[in-house]
Amino acid sequence: MIVVVCPGQGSQTPGFLAPWLERPDFAAELADMSEAVGIDLQAHGTQSDADTIRDTAIAQPLIVAAGLLTLRALLADGRRSAVAGIAGHSVGEITAAAGAGILSAADAVRFVRERGTAMARAAALEPTGMSAVIGADEAELLGRLAELDLEPANFNGGGQIVVAGALGALGALAETPPSRARVIPLQVAGAFHTRYMRPAREQLASVAAGLAPHDPTLPIWTNHDGSRVSSGARFLELLVGQVASPVRWDLCMQSFADAGVTGIIEVAPAGALVGLAKRALKGVPSVAIKTPDDLPAAWALLEQQP
Repeated sequence: MIVVVCPGQGSQTPGFLAPWLERPDFAAELADMSEAVGIDLQAHGTQSDADTIRDTAIAQPLIVAAGLLTLRALLADGRRSAVAGIAGHSVGEITAAAGAGILSAADAVRFVRERGTAMARAAALEPTGMSAVIGADEAELLGRLAELDLEPANFNGGGQIVVAGALGALGALAETPPSRARVIPLQVAGAFHTRYMRPAREQLASVAAGLAPHDPTLPIWTNHDGSRVSSGARFLELLVGQVASPVRWDLCMQSFADAGVTGIIEVAPAGALVGLAKRALKGVPSVAIKTPDDLPAAWALLEQQP
């Protein structure tokens, strides 16, 4: 049972799309997506520096576009039938929704453009940020967050929880972390997946009302609680709500394990989710598709399925 996973914000790095654009078909497809979102994804994926592509309004369309390019190559020539399910982390859920047939590629890039813009606007309202906490006792950490008025934003599994809120409170957490824990500030623009994103959620609800989702043709799991979702309309509803709610990637990985996962393939810009899987799904083979050169290894993993 092979599950395809789609990464979220923070997975992008300067120049990561350059190897993909060496192929004319990928370059043409990215040009079409650039036109659809009104953002030069080709330039941002090959030339822009880290600060530029950290901008939420740029990062999110860039990540989804890269995932869509990867999915097209990965699942071509009948390989889609070898995939047992798909899921995305945060904005990667939009990539997964397209991969599962809930949204068309065109609707996916339009929706992510609005999501990125709405979240960037919400983040600009107050100075907030995020930090990764590694190795903390969960109950102790949640108690400390309550004291500081911080929130858990991503339960990533493997002993990692990303927390978010006011910059001063994050600094206080770093100064006096939970026992045996490390606190690592993240280079992001705001407190995503918390109450600070409620204005973005309201804006996205109106955008979603203009879309026509289809029921998924691949099993798909939600960040909301790790459950499988069989209704496209319900998945779109969860996509809207998720911008202001914690990402439960730990529960998604538990669902993969419960379903009998035998392999994980991560689409570009890959690496983060495979890293989490290596800690939480020990022994499960994985492939991170960072460049087109990684596609043969992913195809080989799919071909091993009965």
